[in-house]
Amino acid sequence: MTARPPIRFRGRSFLAMVLAPVPPIDEWLAELDALKRRAPAFFSVRAIILDVTGLRFERSDLASLCEELNRRSITILGIEGIGPTSLGPGFPPPLVGGKPVEDIAPPEPGSAPSAAAEAASAAPSAPTLVAPAAPRPRSFVLDAPVRSGQVIQHLEGDVTVLGSVASGAEVIAGGSIHVYGALRGRAIAGAVGDPGARILARKFEPELIAIDGLYKTADDLGSTRLGQAVQARLEGDAIVLLPLDG
Repeated sequence: MTARPPIRFRGRSFLAMVLAPVPPIDEWLAELDALKRRAPAFFSVRAIILDVTGLRFERSDLASLCEELNRRSITILGIEGIGPTSLGPGFPPPLVGGKPVEDIAPPEPGSAPSAAAEAASAAPSAPTLVAPAAPRPRSFVLDAPVRSGQVIQHLEGDVTVLGSVASGAEVIAGGSIHVYGALRGRAIAGAVGDPGARILARKFEPELIAIDGLYKTADDLGSTRLGQAVQARLEGDAIVLLPLDG
């Protein structure tokens, strides 16, 4: 009898956005609907965690809220702020130990609805950058650097940044990401499911990269290719780094 291989445990890191309902829930859901009309793609590439800390919820109330979010195509991957004994079959799992990061600012009221490209500033002083108005090309070319706190999101194809991506900035693309300068922030390629997407940078110094849902932080990437011209791509379920000029 052939021996079975041992069970393998692997770590995988995902970025998540936290939704924290505020009573009255009906009004909060109406505000959520208004946000989705302004920015239909805002929830499409991030894992969503529901934070009910401090809310007095009956189990039936929580079930109704999850159902309302599901009707809006917002899939909850986990729930924070509630004891595990309060949940049961049919609920997302309880989560503890999350590490807070900077807030993600939603699109401002008055912005036009967009089926693909939205960009939100994570810092109040940073301007919002948006992919061109319809008709939108598959590729979005940005001829300016991406400053710290800015988020560039284009889900319809590739993003090309002719400058650099600063630390604390984020670029999200449905396809590949090309950075002609230094990549020091976060680059998320293949965000809507494209394992063939790549990340290419003339100077590779990222805080985090992701391709088709697989993430690696700067610590995971090591220093072998640091500061070099690099392309990152998937081979199987692993991100590999290759010389850009080799």
